[in-house]
Amino acid sequence: MSGEQATERYDVVIIGGGQAGLAAGYHLAKRGVEFTILEDHERIGDNWRSRWESLRLYSPAAVDGLPGTRFPGKRMAYPSGRDMGDYLESYAREWKLPVRTGIHVDRLRRRDDGRDGFVIEAGDQRIEADQVIVATGAFQNPHVPDFARQLDPGIRQLHSSAYRSPSQLQDGPVLVVGASHSGADIAFEAAAASHRTYLAGHILGQLPVPLESRRGKVLMPVMYFLAKHLLTLGTPIGRKIAPHIRMGGGPLLRIRREDLDRAGVEVSEARATGATDGKPVLGDGRALDVANVVWCTGFRPDFSWIELPIVDADGWPVQSRGVVAGAWSLLPRPAVPVLVHVDARGRGGS
Repeated sequence: MSGEQATERYDVVIIGGGQAGLAAGYHLAKRGVEFTILEDHERIGDNWRSRWESLRLYSPAAVDGLPGTRFPGKRMAYPSGRDMGDYLESYAREWKLPVRTGIHVDRLRRRDDGRDGFVIEAGDQRIEADQVIVATGAFQNPHVPDFARQLDPGIRQLHSSAYRSPSQLQDGPVLVVGASHSGADIAFEAAAASHRTYLAGHILGQLPVPLESRRGKVLMPVMYFLAKHLLTLGTPIGRKIAPHIRMGGGPLLRIRREDLDRAGVEVSEARATGATDGKPVLGDGRALDVANVVWCTGFRPDFSWIELPIVDADGWPVQSRGVVAGAWSLLPRPAVPVLVHVDARGRGGS
């Protein structure tokens, strides 16, 4: 018996203990469902604490809370990443959610013994569940272009997921690749730290007014309504822009073009396309002599650990309002276990 792998069983297993996973857990607990939440990090909220130190959310506290508990502080204040991490930890404690940290899920598959449901394997742990909620979020595999390997070894390269502060940068110029939220924020911060800074990438528009201005506070409820009701996968316009958001980021939010110009950031709409003599080259042919490159080039989804045919050609789950319809056909009877994917729109899960 010592060689057998012990099996735990639950009605529902939630994979991911970020916003989406904890919110799902709150509702399951209210309904008396037997469940557990598996979180990869050693501490709830560490996904937020590990981001760059100056990061603040792009949404105010008024809309950052989870069901049952409002976000502390002024409603129109913009919390830091560390504030969000601490909030998530206290939320799980307040609602006594059964979160197990430090659990990395290796495989998710259907049962192979003819019974309904799924099997989760995490190291030497084996867990069976009637239903599974995948709440791992969109920030999974940091993406860096292949030509990054051709840059001079003396250039310090960081992906935005590894960037914490300008103290990590070498003396000398900085190239920030990717002109979306993180790219603009990091380029502005590098320039403020007295680095000559280039920002390369196509800017997909920006807010018409400063985010934290009086006009911005008036505009925020409108933006929130549009995000919840118009720019979703349930509408034609939302489905049309989804590939662009997933692959190319969104418009500038807190740091806008005017802020970059005032800080002295040299903005180029030409993307970084390759390397020559170890230097990064832009689409307009310029080779930049820089000491640092920060890749704000986003993430790519990785659901390869889910051994079920649920993803499309781009690697994203094919789902409707979170439910993966393909899972029904994998099961012997209807109206039984179904795999659920919580789409956290890049903000949830961990």
